[in-house]
Amino acid sequence: MVGEEELLRARAVSAVRAAVRERHPDSEEHELPAAGLAVGQLADVLAPSLFGGHRLVVVTGVQESAAALADSLVSYTKEPDPELTLVVVHNGGKRNEALLKAFKAAGAAVDECPKISSAGERVAFVRNEVRFAGGKITPDAVTALLDAVGNDLRGLSAAASQLVSDFGGVIDADAVARFHRGQAEVTGFTVAERVLVGDMAGSVEMLRWALDRGVAHVLIADALADGVRTAARVASLNTTNIGELARQLKLPPWKVKKAQAQARGWSIDALQQAIGVVAELNADVKGAAASADYALERAVRRIVGIRAAAAGGRARALR
Repeated sequence: MVGEEELLRARAVSAVRAAVRERHPDSEEHELPAAGLAVGQLADVLAPSLFGGHRLVVVTGVQESAAALADSLVSYTKEPDPELTLVVVHNGGKRNEALLKAFKAAGAAVDECPKISSAGERVAFVRNEVRFAGGKITPDAVTALLDAVGNDLRGLSAAASQLVSDFGGVIDADAVARFHRGQAEVTGFTVAERVLVGDMAGSVEMLRWALDRGVAHVLIADALADGVRTAARVASLNTTNIGELARQLKLPPWKVKKAQAQARGWSIDALQQAIGVVAELNADVKGAAASADYALERAVRRIVGIRAAAAGGRARALR
């Protein structure tokens, strides 16, 4: 992937990751920043696995590669491992351009991710995002959305997708105004609510909105943990009486009622798995993960996936 537009680069990497997972569900994954990466560390992840299986290795920011690392990457192109998918991400510019040329010469697929900078390009981007989500948007609504969200492509993409989800059909300026007023209040608990009811698209969109508005990673992680644990506590007790649950759990009745609704579709085993995910996320957002944004989205997708699997298993059992 090469180009200055971060969102397009991220999407290109995600597309490759999804394709690899589809073909190799148990694939081993590594994502390494090129800046400061030792040649030996790269050699370790590129070396054949002792346990076999496919591997995905993503090296980001290769324009920052030291000469020795760039040489090592170029050398790899001469004898690539068929059981490994290597993705190199270059943020554009002239630096380490020879590395890109070597990969192209070796037959590597290239995703161009040019910077979207002009007003016309942003208008086209918004229209395409809405069209991709299954809707249409009026010219005045495009202007209103750009005025409300600004030039950040992630924010525009999230807004376009959610607008179509919420309003469908043709998006007009009034829909944009109503939507933007609602999104101003996004919090970690908004994200957690979407996650617990199994809304994958809504969960991811709310997460991205929260991050775009500066909600702290730790607060989102804490809200997810609180929601999962409260649902587990409610589901584990042999009563549905709100007053009784409120007394036993020492929680306000409104929170018990909400937790009951969120616990539907979950099994106790699935909730225990989700508790493991939020425990891991707690460490990730406090420095264990290289990217707190990625750790949050990964956790959100895992939790929704766990719920979907539990709900599917329950539906099959009832047949």
